[in-house]
Amino acid sequence: MIRVHGRETSSNVQPVMWLCAELGLDVERFDVGGAFGGTDTPEFLAMNPMGKIPVLQDGDLTMCESQAILRYLASEYGRDALWHPSTRERAVQDQWMEWAKLSVAAEFNYKVFWQLVRTPAATRDHALVQSGIEAVNVLMPMADARIAEHGWLGGETISLADFTFGVQLYRYYTVDFERPVTPNLDVYYARLQERKPYRTHAMIGYESLRVPGA
Repeated sequence: MIRVHGRETSSNVQPVMWLCAELGLDVERFDVGGAFGGTDTPEFLAMNPMGKIPVLQDGDLTMCESQAILRYLASEYGRDALWHPSTRERAVQDQWMEWAKLSVAAEFNYKVFWQLVRTPAATRDHALVQSGIEAVNVLMPMADARIAEHGWLGGETISLADFTFGVQLYRYYTVDFERPVTPNLDVYYARLQERKPYRTHAMIGYESLRVPGA
């Protein structure tokens, strides 16, 4: 059985759990991190000296870093479409997978979401929020155009790029801020919601993360 250490409200844990569900894998998840604590214990640090979630255990393999975990799961248990055997096809998927993490998540999750949900209004960095919104206003139309042309972020079929990107969208569409017009992205998000694993593992309420006064 695969074990995943990390709380369900973590945007880094969610794509791992979503992918495991899509692949039909038997998984046991442990609440670690955030309000649950546990990332500073000797046992956890032995698995990940950075003290961050998620950590995955699969038999004698223990690994961390959500992107690396996704690649491992897709390579070990997945279908070709998720992590294409062609290095050229895979390079494109990988490019958009990293774009979703290093651009979209960095700008939206760590600037907009963190400030509007996880920071009290009295101490909120409004300049940081605005810079995140301005970045999102550029990034999301890019995704909209990409999806309009190919159907999915990484190409003609769902791939790891969509797991990294798609997991951001529940928060993106439910946090109160002005979003750009992206009709193709709207349809894409509706398609993701038709997938039970997505609804179960990506559409996780975040009220427990909201701090008083946010």
